[in-house]
Amino acid sequence: MKPNPVRQALLAGRVTIGTWIQIGHPTVAEVLANAGFDWIAADCEHTDMGLAEFAAVARGLHGRGSIPLVRVRENDTLAIRQMLDLGAMGVIVPLVNTPEDAARAVRAAKYPPAGVRGFAFHRGNNWGVDFADYAAGANDQIAVVVMIESKEAVENIDAILAVEGVDGVFIGPYDMSGSYGIPGQTGDPIIQNACARVVAACRKAGKAAGMHVVIPTPEAIAKAVADGFTFLALGVDTVFLDRAARSALAVARG
Repeated sequence: MKPNPVRQALLAGRVTIGTWIQIGHPTVAEVLANAGFDWIAADCEHTDMGLAEFAAVARGLHGRGSIPLVRVRENDTLAIRQMLDLGAMGVIVPLVNTPEDAARAVRAAKYPPAGVRGFAFHRGNNWGVDFADYAAGANDQIAVVVMIESKEAVENIDAILAVEGVDGVFIGPYDMSGSYGIPGQTGDPIIQNACARVVAACRKAGKAAGMHVVIPTPEAIAKAVADGFTFLALGVDTVFLDRAARSALAVARG
């Protein structure tokens, strides 16, 4: 099984840069991979992207250099297992509020004895051709990132990071703001302090802190790196499409 450079970067504390896909079409994956992102995450939580759509996205990424990741629809053994079987090299797991939630995510992503992932012939192991090699290496190569998107999760951050197999966290600032009673106010000092607390805990635990720079301006990217985030998602396909279209139209009408 080939090494996963994204997991290696997470564990080493190196910056790794990816982007987000909401349009479940392989052409989008191909275009973004050709742009040179380290990884591309398919969002199966907040879109209509399902198993067949992700399989097509994974095929679009194959051989293009970008590592396929998935934000799964929920912290569920089958939801995680199926995406890994389809070729994902890492999962981003939503709504992890406690160390027990984190442990459940890790168990779903790991083969026994470390977890409960089921063995099978699947796309990830070339339909059984590489069964033994994949089974032997998957636990060391599959990345598990848990989302911190609530006040409860922030308060439990040290215990969550202490769970063996958690490679990093990914902050969900909008959900977090809602849990603090200030929905949408991601720039509020309460949310900024919560994010800083998470980054400090990650630094102490030697694990990666991630965030989504939805509008990737130079200032926003520089701030994210300066704040200590190393697992960075820049933009999203729908935003890239919208902003480029509006910019072209504004030029033409001007």
